[in-house]
Amino acid sequence: MLIVKKFGGSSVANKERVYNVANRILEDYLAGHEVVVVLSAQGDTTDELLEKAWEINPNPSKREMDMLLSTGEQQSVSLMVMALEALGHPAVSLNAFQVPMYTSSAYSNARLKKIEADRIKSELERKNIVVVTGFQGINKFDDITTLGRGGSDTTAVALAAALDADKCEIFTDVDGVYTADPRVVKNARKLDEITYDEMLELASLGAKVLHNRSVELAKKYGVELVVRSSLTREEGTVVKEECKMEKMLVSGVASDKDIARIAVVGIKDEPGKAFTLFSLLAKKGINVDIILQSVGRDNTKDISFTVPKSDLKEAVKLLEENLERISGSKIEVDENVAKVSLVGAGMASNAGVASTMFEALYDAGINIKMISTSEIKISILVDETEAEAAMNAIHEQFRLHMER
Repeated sequence: MLIVKKFGGSSVANKERVYNVANRILEDYLAGHEVVVVLSAQGDTTDELLEKAWEINPNPSKREMDMLLSTGEQQSVSLMVMALEALGHPAVSLNAFQVPMYTSSAYSNARLKKIEADRIKSELERKNIVVVTGFQGINKFDDITTLGRGGSDTTAVALAAALDADKCEIFTDVDGVYTADPRVVKNARKLDEITYDEMLELASLGAKVLHNRSVELAKKYGVELVVRSSLTREEGTVVKEECKMEKMLVSGVASDKDIARIAVVGIKDEPGKAFTLFSLLAKKGINVDIILQSVGRDNTKDISFTVPKSDLKEAVKLLEENLERISGSKIEVDENVAKVSLVGAGMASNAGVASTMFEALYDAGINIKMISTSEIKISILVDETEAEAAMNAIHEQFRLHMER
């Protein structure tokens, strides 16, 4: 059996945890399985590297940031191999160049395009445990790229697909996928299983258990994932195509505070203006989420939308430079907002979910700024200070529907 195991930064944060993970790896290796391991940077290494960069240059280029941040994973994999060798077992570390792992050219947020797995296969044939850097790749210019925060999950799933692995396990500091962040919602429950679609929505909407692109890849290539803790022996959560025959009404609540709202006010109410606005953002690779168009005054309209805070500065600059082209009168920004979302595959066939959700928010005295819906999710924008209260109110309202 070929097993891909991914361990997050907290799982390898210090010497004791490195050896704990090494022993978990050896359990499968000594049972006769082939093992490929993907690691994130240790503990707070990435944050420390970011601070070092900002000390030198408050606005570093994305290319140089990728060069810097990729060193964290390289450190992790070499230390893990040293631990495995100290325990008397053969292992080898590989980075993105050595595998190699090819990506798009978008520094800091690249997408994996192709993995050439021959080197890994040859190392496995030599009976080595193969330990690979997560989070990074190389582009067509032979530059190092990174996949965005949480990108090691994507590396693991992509490797599992490329190697046709029998199992892909994602180890983290929590013991599975919960109906909400258990640090925020005290009654959150761990799920035994969840569909790719539900997990993708939760990951995209702020749940930090899995990187959303990793779930996209898992669904595309049929890689069944297991999310479990590296610190306990608890059974985790299985992420797969189909769950139990009777779909659960809702599977979870997620929150994302890393967003900002932009409003372009006084746009001429005529065809093509929305296209002009959003095509400008798309060309710069700026993702837009919740969109609201409202009627203004004197034959005008206002368009509000959300973007990641990391893109806010660039988005506002771009819109200000093109305000006349868009025909807007001014731009307003609100950084003190949060997105709270309810997700569930059973929502499509059950009426009244939105009404029940909004009732919970009304009872909690929480005002809704914007609303967005799809077949399996409802997202709202609220004041950032009310995000946790909103999560708890919604979760409590639907708690009985979250029983498998």
